[in-house]
Amino acid sequence: MTATAVSRSTHTPAVSTAIELYARHTPGFEDRLADTLGALRQAAMQHPSTIVQATSLGAEDMVLTDLIVRHDLPIAVATLDTGALHAPTRALIERMRHRYRIAVEVFRPSEDAVLHFVATHGEKAMYRSLELRKACCQVRKLEPLSRLLAGRGAWVTGLRREQSEHRSAVDLRTVGQDGRVKFNPLADWSWNDVWHYIATHDVPYNPLHDQFMPSIGCAPCTRAIALGEPFRAGRWWWEDEGQKECGLHVGEGALAAGGSKAAPAPGRGEEQQATGTFA
Repeated sequence: MTATAVSRSTHTPAVSTAIELYARHTPGFEDRLADTLGALRQAAMQHPSTIVQATSLGAEDMVLTDLIVRHDLPIAVATLDTGALHAPTRALIERMRHRYRIAVEVFRPSEDAVLHFVATHGEKAMYRSLELRKACCQVRKLEPLSRLLAGRGAWVTGLRREQSEHRSAVDLRTVGQDGRVKFNPLADWSWNDVWHYIATHDVPYNPLHDQFMPSIGCAPCTRAIALGEPFRAGRWWWEDEGQKECGLHVGEGALAAGGSKAAPAPGRGEEQQATGTFA
């Protein structure tokens, strides 16, 4: 499905990009931007040489990377390649390197662990139960994240309170049990704010956002959302809304506990539609 395919009326021009659909200047944007930049500067000053942006490659994180580079902040940039990302998501890593002339650290899961998981549970294990889906996230996301964060005193994420009910109480700054500080400088930004910044500064972004995927994860676990659906409805869409986290942002990396909800693997049409990053 393309963005041009959803014009609801012959009198309304079709929307062709996420920028056209979402980018809006809203009251207070300049203040929120100034606060975010101030928070990033302070974070870099408090954690010299040990702070990293763990980018999901989503729109929010592209804003943060742009701010880091634009203002020459000493914050490393790193991401996860789960081995199950869409091609446009993987391509965005090289686009970032070319545009910003920075080293983007890429952490991948253990090949042996992935092969063992697939051999034991199958390529579509995530559709069968919540436990198996989270086990897949553990192999492909959480273990590589632990290596990404090793030796780091702080990390920066693009979490926003508006993203979901689960994230509605996201703090600007938290401290994990291990003492590592987590900064969420976009916590109070709106989706309009994110795209207004992207449009204003010509920030590169994942073209899948133009296909109604506001939250992009691994390809088998991401689909486009329909008009009126929640922001993260396209992530693990076969699960209960309350379970839609991979564990990266629950208990500072601990997988959330919860019951399972078995579901059949999607049919052919759904697999084609579910064609994401790790937030």
